[in-house]
Amino acid sequence: MTNKQRTDLIERFIRTHKYADLRTLANRFDSSLSTVRRALDQLEALGVVRRHHGGASLVETDVISQEYDFSVRDLRHPDEKFAIASLVAKEVKPGMTVIFDGGSTSYAVARLVVDKRLQVITNSLPVASLFSDVGNVEVTITGGTIYNRLGIALGPMCDEAISQVHADIAVLGGAGITENGIWNHNALIVAAQRKMIAASSRCVFALDNSKFGRKAINLTTAFDSRFTIVTNTPPPPLVTKAIREANAQLVLARD
Repeated sequence: MTNKQRTDLIERFIRTHKYADLRTLANRFDSSLSTVRRALDQLEALGVVRRHHGGASLVETDVISQEYDFSVRDLRHPDEKFAIASLVAKEVKPGMTVIFDGGSTSYAVARLVVDKRLQVITNSLPVASLFSDVGNVEVTITGGTIYNRLGIALGPMCDEAISQVHADIAVLGGAGITENGIWNHNALIVAAQRKMIAASSRCVFALDNSKFGRKAINLTTAFDSRFTIVTNTPPPPLVTKAIREANAQLVLARD
């Protein structure tokens, strides 16, 4: 098989499946990991795929599909994300035990608190990697099945690990926020977030204004008095009313 034939087959596979990890491609097309990486580099240069940790996904405009790609989410709304993360980071005090979920804004918060003495619990591979070389932070990463595209560990083992801990604060994200509460696309993410909420004395949800009025397949949680919602512009009136009626806090990074 020539390199072009192999690259064409890999392209066809990813167009069909939308995503593939390196090892799956190597096994399927009887190639080394380095050969697969070179093929993906070529496809990325052509604008066909987007490379990220452990594999590649088809470049597409479908927003819901992109919700599952950490590398895409991490680049989205950078100014709003930094403004929100800066406020959330002020809530994280030295000596705290902090849960971080796998959201890209949670990761942005983590980057701003690496110099604080903390105990960190996370199911996020990027967050765990970020703190791994920091001497004043003790990191516990949950068990579970690793989803490379999401950059997180999920499933029953993850949920069980979270249910055995307690944190002072949880830093969480979401796919949408309405007057009903916080929404997310993936049932496994929702299950993990519910455990994180139960395990924490306080929860801070970092949500930019692109999430306003958006519902997803799962309602993660209704609003609660232990919640702080940090966003960058005032939410719609019904959402603001629901937050206040639940005695939750609403904090704006920018008026």
